[in-house]
Amino acid sequence: MIWRSALFLTFSLLQLANVSAQSPALPAPLRSPRPGFAFPARQTLNYAVDWRVFPAGVVAFHLEADGDMQRVSVTADTLGAVNLIFRVSDRFQSSFNRSTGCSESFSKQIVEGRRQVNSDLRFDYARSKAVYTERNLVSNISKRQEADIPSCVTDSLSAIFYAASQPMAIGQSFQMSLGDAMKTIPVTMKIEGREEVQTPAGKFQTLRVEPTADAGVVKNRGNIWIWYTDDDKHTPVQMRARFFWGTITFRLTSVESK
Repeated sequence: MIWRSALFLTFSLLQLANVSAQSPALPAPLRSPRPGFAFPARQTLNYAVDWRVFPAGVVAFHLEADGDMQRVSVTADTLGAVNLIFRVSDRFQSSFNRSTGCSESFSKQIVEGRRQVNSDLRFDYARSKAVYTERNLVSNISKRQEADIPSCVTDSLSAIFYAASQPMAIGQSFQMSLGDAMKTIPVTMKIEGREEVQTPAGKFQTLRVEPTADAGVVKNRGNIWIWYTDDDKHTPVQMRARFFWGTITFRLTSVESK
C-alpha cells in the first residue's frame, strides 16, 4: 500500500482524493505554453525509484507528438524485495493539446496486488464537463461521474509536462487548473531555487519546484518536489515525495529519442 500510494502521488503531482464533488468556484483556465516552447516530438524518460535507501521500482515516461496532440504514456513496475511484498504493474496514458496545454484525456490500468481497476477521464469542453468512468475487473463493478470544469485544464499526468512549458523564475510561482474526476483544483507551482542534481543519467543544473494545493491527499501530509533542468527544455530529472513514513525518489537514468 505504501509503494502504491507513493508511486502514484509522486509522478502524478497531486492526485486528488476524498474531496467534494461540488466546487464553490472553478479555477481559472490554463495559460498557454510560453512562446517558442516545443514539447518533445518523441522521447522516453527512464527513472529508477527508491523508497528510503532501497530500490523499489522503475518508471518510464514516453512522450510523442501526434498532430496537434501530445501523447504521454507511463509504465510503472515494482522490483526486488518490494515486488515480493506488494507487486505493482501500472499503466497510465494522457493526451493534451500542444498549443494550448488543454488536456483531452487521462486513463489508468491498475494492477496492484489483487486489485485490478481500469479508469478513464475525458474532458468535454463543449459541455464544460469532466466525464469519469471506472471498472473494477475483480468485482466487475462500474461507476460513472461528471463534474464541472473551466475551459482548459490539465490532468494529473500531463501536468508534469505542461508545467515545463511555463516560465520559471526563482521566487515566483504559477498556477495550474488540474482536473480530476471529482473536482478541479488550482495547483500552485513554486520555483524555490537552483540546485545541482546528480542522477544515474548525469549531473544537471536544475530548478527545484514544489507543487501545493489547498485540497487533495497530500495536504498536511507531506511534500512533493520536481527538479526541472534549468534550460529551455525544463526536463524533469528528479521527483520526490516525502511523507511521515519515508521518502520516495525518482531519479532519471536515461533519455531516449524513441
